[in-house]
Amino acid sequence: MRYLLLLRGDDTADEAAGPEMARRCHAWGAELARRGIPQAGTDLRPPSEAKTLRVRDGGVLLTDGPFAETKEQIGGYVVLECPDRETAVEVASRHPWAEAGTLELREITPS
Repeated sequence: MRYLLLLRGDDTADEAAGPEMARRCHAWGAELARRGIPQAGTDLRPPSEAKTLRVRDGGVLLTDGPFAETKEQIGGYVVLECPDRETAVEVASRHPWAEAGTLELREITPS
């Protein structure tokens, strides 16, 4: 089963996103590879560079920044392949970002 792990954070969590956090995240990914758990993902550019799109009455409405009015923003994502939800939760709970921000885990609907 595939799962989407969203990495969210606010300004205080962003302060933790330095070289040490990057090193720990790479180590987490290497450990998953050793365990045979496929994963792919990346960090995202800042929300200030985002564009929000909506189509209304046949026209595209494009605005700057994220639409969500919240302090937490999505800063990255990981797609995990795990045999079950229990394994996905265990794997996600070891992600270093859980100590600085918030992780959201969702099962991806099979196509």
